[in-house]
Amino acid sequence: MKRTVFFCVCLVLCANAAVAQVRWNAEFQAYIDQYKDIAIEEMMAYHIPASITLAQGLLESGAGKSYLSTCGNNHFGIKSNGWTGRTIRHDDDKKQEKFRAYDSARESYEDHSKFLAYRERYKRLFALSPTDYVGWANGLKECGYATNPKYAQKLISIIETYKLYQYDTMTTKKQNNTPVMTATQTEVAKRTSYQIHPIKAYNQNYYVYARKGDSYESIGKEVGVSAANLAKYNEREKDDQLREGEIVYLRKKQKKADRKYKNQCHVVAQGESMHSIAQKYGMRLASLYKINHLEPKYQIKVGDQLKVY
Repeated sequence: MKRTVFFCVCLVLCANAAVAQVRWNAEFQAYIDQYKDIAIEEMMAYHIPASITLAQGLLESGAGKSYLSTCGNNHFGIKSNGWTGRTIRHDDDKKQEKFRAYDSARESYEDHSKFLAYRERYKRLFALSPTDYVGWANGLKECGYATNPKYAQKLISIIETYKLYQYDTMTTKKQNNTPVMTATQTEVAKRTSYQIHPIKAYNQNYYVYARKGDSYESIGKEVGVSAANLAKYNEREKDDQLREGEIVYLRKKQKKADRKYKNQCHVVAQGESMHSIAQKYGMRLASLYKINHLEPKYQIKVGDQLKVY
């Protein structure tokens, strides 16, 4: 199996690569959002944990940015052994080795499932529970999927950092099932001390949720943005105390909410402020006042209707 894109994993696990980390976290999350439904479908068909499939796809393809994935739709680094379809050449253990090439990422995901399901050496993995991602990760390494001695650890770190285990108890999005964690997964979620904040994307921006004890200073050091700028982007003072669960944007916010809110109004609820509403929609506070023809001194009331686009 090909070498993993090592620098990609380092960016996920090492908080000291701060600026690059913002980009890679966003790309990891975008990859997960794009392929999670396929991973769940494959899990339902072949009983391979969706978390394992997604983690391998992230690791092997560099979140979909590797040469094999962009030029050959090969997201799992599978070589052409026994393959009669199209191939692509790439330097790996040897120069210009042949790898499988596909017409789509979905074909790569389907072939990955078959690759594991129909080979004798991986047979024992299918006796494991579909929610036992730790057993699967260690088993893949022991069965020779990759030569990197830390392969299992890397898969587990990705799964726990991005909470990919939640997809192991889900059906496809079309069925709108609510994910249910097993007791083991709940315990993992409680005990895991993440090195980084998973970065999410919204309204042409990136954000994280503040954790207990976070400050603009601590988050700023992690993502490579000064505390002063981070506070400015969120229209706060850099020494302001962050509440657990508060949204912290990593770039300057947009002047309007997402386009889907163009013909909608926000109805003010109890406890909301103009600032909290602006944060909710990822828009600037001054723009929220301007769009609604309000003076900065205006005190909103429960039931007020505000335009956000």
